[in-house]
Amino acid sequence: MHNVKFLFTKFTFLFTIQIRRAEKYQGRFAELILMDMKNKRNVLYSLAFMLAGIIYVPVQAQQKNGPHRANFSGEWKSKESISMGGNIVCSYEAGDRMLSKTIKITEQADFLTMEVPSPSPGAVRANSVEKLTFDGKQSKITYGGGRGKEFTVRLSADGKTMTINSIIHLMAAEPYNIKVDEQQIVNVTEVWKLSNDGNSITVLANAKSTLLGDKRSWKTVFYKAN
Repeated sequence: MHNVKFLFTKFTFLFTIQIRRAEKYQGRFAELILMDMKNKRNVLYSLAFMLAGIIYVPVQAQQKNGPHRANFSGEWKSKESISMGGNIVCSYEAGDRMLSKTIKITEQADFLTMEVPSPSPGAVRANSVEKLTFDGKQSKITYGGGRGKEFTVRLSADGKTMTINSIIHLMAAEPYNIKVDEQQIVNVTEVWKLSNDGNSITVLANAKSTLLGDKRSWKTVFYKAN
C-alpha cells in the first residue's frame, strides 16, 4: 500500500512537471506568435504611411500648380473682323473688338483682356481694352446715347472653349428704314475655340436682332501672329 502511494505521488509529481513545462512552452509559443503579429503590424503601418506620403506629395503639387489649361494669350489676326465689315450689326462703337481684324489677348487665372488697336491710325484715343471675367456674372459697358452691351463669359475646364453671350444696345440708323432714334437690341453668342496646337482660334457666332428680326450665323478664324 505504501509503495502504491509512493508511486502515485511520484507519477503526480512528474505529470505536474510536464504540465508546467507544457504551459511554459505554450506560453512562450504564444508570445512568439504575438511578437510576430506585432512585427507584421508595424511593417504594415510603415508601408501604409509610406504609401500615403507617395500619394500626398503629387496631389499637393497638383493642387498647388493647378491642372494644365490651354491659354488664349497672344496677338491674333484674321482676314475679316467678327462683324464681317458691318454685314451684321453687332458692334456698338467704332473701337469695338467686333470690328477689328487684330486682337491682343492676355489671359489670367479668372479673366482675360482683349485689346484692339485704334480704328484710326492717327487717332489720339488709346487702344480699346475689354475685360472678360470667367465667373458667369453679367458685366456691362455703356457708351451713352443708348449704346453699349451686357455680357457674360464662360470658360471650359480645359481652357480651350470660351462662350460669350452679349446683349448689344444700338441706336438704329439708315439704311434700315426705321427711325434714327429707335432702340435696337441684338443678341449675340460667340463660341471661341482654341485649336489643339494653339495656333488658331475659330469664332462661331450667332446674332439675332429683336427689332429687325434678322438672324445670322457665321465663322471667323484668327491666326496667331506671335
